[in-house]
Amino acid sequence: MTQLDEAISRYHRILESAPYRDLQWVKNLQDEMEARQLSAGGRLLCPFLRPNFVTQKQYDNLVKTGEALISAIDRMLHLALASPQLLTRMQLLPAEKMLAAIDPGYELSEVSAQLDLQIQNGSLHVMQYNSDALTGAAWSEGLSDLFFDCPPVKEFRRRYNLTRVGGKKHFLHALMKAYKMFATRAAHAANGNGNGNGHAAVPGAVVPAKKPNIAILEFRDPTGRSEYEIYRDYFRHEGYQTEILTPDQLEYRNGVLRSTSGPKPGMEINLIYRRISAHEFLLRFTLNHPLVQAYRDRAVCIVNSFRSELSHKKAMFALLTDDTLTAKFPILERKAIKEHLPWTRVVKAGKTTGREGVIDDMLDYIRKNRETLVLRPNDDYGDLQTYVGYEHDEASWNRAVRESQLSPYVVQESVKPVRTLFPLMTYGHLEFKEMQVDVQPQAFLGKVAGCSSYVSQSGPGNYSPAAGFAPTFIIDPKN
Repeated sequence: MTQLDEAISRYHRILESAPYRDLQWVKNLQDEMEARQLSAGGRLLCPFLRPNFVTQKQYDNLVKTGEALISAIDRMLHLALASPQLLTRMQLLPAEKMLAAIDPGYELSEVSAQLDLQIQNGSLHVMQYNSDALTGAAWSEGLSDLFFDCPPVKEFRRRYNLTRVGGKKHFLHALMKAYKMFATRAAHAANGNGNGNGHAAVPGAVVPAKKPNIAILEFRDPTGRSEYEIYRDYFRHEGYQTEILTPDQLEYRNGVLRSTSGPKPGMEINLIYRRISAHEFLLRFTLNHPLVQAYRDRAVCIVNSFRSELSHKKAMFALLTDDTLTAKFPILERKAIKEHLPWTRVVKAGKTTGREGVIDDMLDYIRKNRETLVLRPNDDYGDLQTYVGYEHDEASWNRAVRESQLSPYVVQESVKPVRTLFPLMTYGHLEFKEMQVDVQPQAFLGKVAGCSSYVSQSGPGNYSPAAGFAPTFIIDPKN
């Protein structure tokens, strides 16, 4: 039994001990979650009765690995932007290519990003990379604050030091740093001096505000609260005028992007945090939309830029696991790719390279290696299904291989999920269920500065009443 296993067992014994058999403390905890906006769609975000624990060594490893991989992804993104051949391998829509070609006004590819990984003892296995919007960062901070002082955790802290990680301040700092870069370049452009980075001046560019008004752009979910209401309230508390808007609530006139409705119609917008993927946007709007016009004219700073969509495609892993493309990458980045990213290729007929050498027929290889492979849509948005090979028999897997040739798909090495016991209250009784734990470190400006955990029976994106976020703590035994 590892040190971490021993700590989890001790916590579970605390829950089963006499002082905590009366589950009134659980009712109090859940009432406080509701009061702190830690619910969505009428469901509490955390149905679990313990946090997820990681050791300091595990956390340090995910920081080191995460930052190396983010650096490699950024490097590959810039290579792809300079190479039509690599862009073609990304399987982008024509309009996505056009958006990616627009200079966002700052050099960073991803101001905020999130990895989804499995921790298996001393090893890390990355499942996916998310660069369009953070999910769970604000919720995780709120849950950590709440759980830290709940009765069983206070009892547990007599034997263990618990450290909270992340927070909204890291996100706001990253937004403001990106905006400062954008503002400096826009000021040069407005003065007719170019932008200081070798680019020509932008006709009609305006000097941005010193303290930007912020719009959080998303398609509103009428069924429940948005996590970004927490961010909106925090930004307002820090002195930034902030609204949550949809693309329908924007207009662009005389070089200024404004809101047309909402609590403050007519508000000038200087900075947008984009919660809408390019794919979602292009299903509803054209490139003549006010958002795109203002973005093209550099009248508004958009975080993350539309260039970050390249990083979000599953085909990015196909480029990164192609040794011919990464041969000149720094050794730490190549090591992180080799040890932590799943081998990935865009599904198509013909030759490719695998871990063990040349694969003469990719489709035949996929059919014959069902137990170790997974088929994923290149883009998460849409109705396309993920096929995990070991969950299918030979006939249904062959059907999946045929389906994967009709739309952009990738094939990846599959990673068996990490499963562990989590306590829940079910119909007024304490129950322990074996759950899958997906650890999701968050990075800002390329540096990991937070971590949340998603706990479920079958992984992120699959609905279940017994699924949600768990607060994440670094654990260290007291001497």
